[in-house]
Amino acid sequence: MIHEDIADFAASLPAMGALAGLDLGTKTIGVAVSDGMRQVASPLTVIRRQKFTLDAAELLKIATGRGLCGLVLGLPRNMDGSEGPRAQSTRAFARNLSRLTDLSIGFWDERLSTVAAERALLEADTSRRRRAEVIDQVAAGYILQGALDRLRHLGAA
Repeated sequence: MIHEDIADFAASLPAMGALAGLDLGTKTIGVAVSDGMRQVASPLTVIRRQKFTLDAAELLKIATGRGLCGLVLGLPRNMDGSEGPRAQSTRAFARNLSRLTDLSIGFWDERLSTVAAERALLEADTSRRRRAEVIDQVAAGYILQGALDRLRHLGAA
């Protein structure tokens, strides 16, 4: 089920259980996962986008293998808070994915997550080539960590 509001998403989750954060790009999907107590987000992998059925199968394989109880999708809003074509694409992905799984799906505003990820990788003196390889999964980690922090504030994590 898809939850527009993070509080509704929180209410749909069991008391414990790991979550995944997704940074949906046009060419890749960055994936990060949390621990079962939902304290820390860790970048996991990057899925090269092919077509929806293959992308979804890969995500659901990760979800099953890690016993995830929910997915947080980064929602790419414009700086003024409005939603453009990328946000609509993310919502369509969530609708299609919700037909394939019972996992709760929530959205998290991802504005500047890639900028923050890039800055962190630069500060870590990561090579340009390595940054290109991991930027999406690190951005997914920023998205998931933001959601985890909010869930903890709501008392749901």
